[in-house]
Amino acid sequence: MHKFLPWAVGCCLLFSCNNASNGPSTKDSSTASATPAPPPQSEFADARYTDMGKKALAQFASGDITAWLDNFADNAVYNWSSGDSLVGKAAIANYWKERRGKVIDSITFTNDIWLPLKVNRPQKGPDAPGIWLLSWYQTTAKYKNGAKLSFWVHNDYHFNNADKIDVVVQYIDRAPINKALGVH
Repeated sequence: MHKFLPWAVGCCLLFSCNNASNGPSTKDSSTASATPAPPPQSEFADARYTDMGKKALAQFASGDITAWLDNFADNAVYNWSSGDSLVGKAAIANYWKERRGKVIDSITFTNDIWLPLKVNRPQKGPDAPGIWLLSWYQTTAKYKNGAKLSFWVHNDYHFNNADKIDVVVQYIDRAPINKALGVH
């Protein structure tokens, strides 16, 4: 009996605590509905952006740079983590047609991870609200000079209202690539 009494008291206390939270609300329902809660700072975006990213990556791997470029807005900016960038679809086209056609013999992407994200409220600074697609993948490249290299790439893609990529931020260590190409 001595062992049963503390157990019974504990159950009664637990039960009474659970029932207390189910009592009438002291909030005025008219003020709660008049002020909607703000959307979260960010949330998952539609999975179709992942499909769009995978399709673009496949186009690039196949060497179809023209189809790959169809994913970009005319005013797109392509930024590298090293600080240099390409501004405008024409500049992006010139760089990657040259690079993919004359420098890269073949390229594959494996172990890819995709995260479509809708940013409702930027945290601070120039962060752009809207749809972002974050991706990570292992890249294996064979260059025209015979060098082979495997490395990881992280890309952030921002989509405009027409679902065209208007910002790319690519995080990559270009030093091993330059070394493989004999660039100093």
